[in-house]
Amino acid sequence: MMRWKAVVAGWLAFGTMAHAAVTVVDDEGHALELAQPARRVVSLAPHLTEQLFAIGAGDLIVGTTEFADYPAAARQLPRVARAHSVDLERVRAARPDLILVWGSGFPPATIDAVRRLGAPTFVSEPAHLADIATSLRRLGMLTGRSGELVAAAFDARLAVLRDRYRGRREVRVFYQVWGEPLMTLGGRHVVSEAIALCGGRNVFSGLAPMAPRVSTEAVLAADPEVIITAEPGARPSTALDVWQRFAGIAAVKNGRLVTLDADRINRHGPRILDEIEVMCEAIDRVR
Repeated sequence: MMRWKAVVAGWLAFGTMAHAAVTVVDDEGHALELAQPARRVVSLAPHLTEQLFAIGAGDLIVGTTEFADYPAAARQLPRVARAHSVDLERVRAARPDLILVWGSGFPPATIDAVRRLGAPTFVSEPAHLADIATSLRRLGMLTGRSGELVAAAFDARLAVLRDRYRGRREVRVFYQVWGEPLMTLGGRHVVSEAIALCGGRNVFSGLAPMAPRVSTEAVLAADPEVIITAEPGARPSTALDVWQRFAGIAAVKNGRLVTLDADRINRHGPRILDEIEVMCEAIDRVR
């Protein structure tokens, strides 16, 4: 009898949570107010779609972006956006009661147009690794699902990684985003934070832009001990072959050219820690 009462109490609590008003502040500082948790969600970023599935809210998604492909169930969702563009008519036709959008994934004019559709719009722009757990919790509130367990697990695993590599010898790292023109990551980027977590130092961390252009000469002068890039699925590519011409660079001399999985390291979802661990191990092998 006591067990049955506990089950009933759990259902009553869920019902209360599912119909309670919700107020959440997004990453731009805007407060969203929902009369009750959302039941039809348009997710305009792969990382937001991953986060929704991670907290058990994937069944609420009625539209997502072209590249939202994880987990496998996400590939079956209707596509209402592509890179840097949104099909506003398809979004409207999906009748969302909540729209999630990646702040830097679209031009400001596009985000403004999405807001004018009238549905509450949550802008996601995680600035730090810890913000991913915060996002999981807020999405849980917005959908009436619990993001706490997933968020707490993320926080705990992040703390373990920080402790594991704290105090180790600093390793110079060049992260190549693009080869032509040559682009890297500035110090404010989440991946730059991940490099520091591993005990590395992004040799261009002093640059303010998120993805600044740099010269080959500047890379040679920095003499990185590890050169990293990322490809979908960590598939082999020729992206780093150009550096083989410069045998004097420490990274080339010691064979430390690394390709990570772009689908993990470039998305602000729980899987980013899987690839950070791979990166930390690659950096640690230099020591």
